[in-house]
Amino acid sequence: MIEQDVLKRIEELLEFNHWSVYKLAKESGLSYSSLNNIFNRRTCPSIVTLEKICSGFGISLSEFFNSEVRTPTVDYVLTPAEQELINCHRSLSATDKKILEAYARGMCKR
Repeated sequence: MIEQDVLKRIEELLEFNHWSVYKLAKESGLSYSSLNNIFNRRTCPSIVTLEKICSGFGISLSEFFNSEVRTPTVDYVLTPAEQELINCHRSLSATDKKILEAYARGMCKR
């Protein structure tokens, strides 16, 4: 993978997750300006930065570089409503995630 492929892969993951660079910065613990500079200057992030980016997306470096896996999904495609629920969950605080998960489990037991 060359640097443009790395940037393209990050952009694919941003699009897949319906995230902005700001959201990625928040999830990865990197500063928005650092990520924005990577895209504006079209430079390849360091391994440490890439590890943080992968952590933000919830994938491993191996999954990032696996050309066979274009998006971190399982063997089926999510509906737009399912993807919206996942994106909503990802945007919540840890406490709110627990509340939502408990509510969803309760709903499934009906």
